[in-house]
Amino acid sequence: MTNNHNEQLLHALEERFKANMHRHENLNWEEIAAKLQKLPEKLKSLEQMEATEGEPDVAGYDEGTKEYIFYDFSKESPKGRRSVCYDRAALESRKKYPPKTSVMDMVEEMGIELLSEEEYRKLQELEVVDQKTSSWVKTPASIRERGGAIFCDYRYGQVFVYHNGADSYYGSRGFRGLLRV
Repeated sequence: MTNNHNEQLLHALEERFKANMHRHENLNWEEIAAKLQKLPEKLKSLEQMEATEGEPDVAGYDEGTKEYIFYDFSKESPKGRRSVCYDRAALESRKKYPPKTSVMDMVEEMGIELLSEEEYRKLQELEVVDQKTSSWVKTPASIRERGGAIFCDYRYGQVFVYHNGADSYYGSRGFRGLLRV
């Protein structure tokens, strides 16, 4: 990423940060930007979150690890991350009409983490999202071993958690990630 590209990304992130102070009331953008400028791999991950229309923004600060936490805050599941099955095993098991990739492959490529159910619920406390779409979340091994995976959405004023075959994929289901900086 060029310096000009970094500056454009940092400017977009700063604008989003300042427009949504309710997500991070006690945090300072200048401190976050200074840390980001020292971590080019984190900027690259944020660039990919932005490019896939996740609209990343700061969701908090972890005192224990001294890290800022970025979540995807797009109103609906990020458009550039939809129509993907859960993981590589699910992708390889799909004989007819396999999707191009999987959630877990994209997460690894982007250098981010997939939200857990608990993190998804925290996201919903900060900003209501996924009222028309749904998002895959980290699936417990006991469910994944049986061929399933879980996803969440927000309907009727609450978060719903559902299951589906890990090899399924839909145009209205993607995934949200988080990045620790």
